[in-house]
Amino acid sequence: MIRNTKDGYGLLAIAFHWAIAVLILGQIGLGLTMVRVADQRLAFNLIQWHKSLGLLILALIVLRLLWRLANPRPLPLASLRRWEKAASTAVHRLLYAVFLILPLSGWALVSASVLGIPTLVFGLLVLPHLPVGVSEAGETFWRLLHRSLAYTAIALVAVHMLAALRHHFILKDGVLRRMLRPGRRTEP
Repeated sequence: MIRNTKDGYGLLAIAFHWAIAVLILGQIGLGLTMVRVADQRLAFNLIQWHKSLGLLILALIVLRLLWRLANPRPLPLASLRRWEKAASTAVHRLLYAVFLILPLSGWALVSASVLGIPTLVFGLLVLPHLPVGVSEAGETFWRLLHRSLAYTAIALVAVHMLAALRHHFILKDGVLRRMLRPGRRTEP
């Protein structure tokens, strides 16, 4: 079942979720590693991969949002409390916002850099810089924003994962199973 039902997520929503999740976890590890590498050639390659994966995540997030607009999400489980529904909505909206803005801030950072290093998307094409002013002050601003958003993303991902694990192992209410089994009713 490709499309969502009122009871569960469809195969495409699940595929988007897990592909983005794996890429984000890899991106977090890559981002934390690339800034600590002493070898400049290796650091350059890791940064290029980081930029490429960031753009891929941006594209997948946009596609996922378009799919969500055309294919609304399932109804919340009846067992969820009002605060859980509100918290879920808030965290999901923040995740979408951060993962839309985070790659754009990285792109702006590269574009504002006085070094003028190109972005080689998966080594296949050069991404043009955004029309932002090139300056050390601009580069510093975008770096701080990008870093702050990255740590915010890490916190949101941790909250999201812990909530899913709580629902699965403690509450045993089927919330996580909805992202594992296409279109099926998962409430106990």
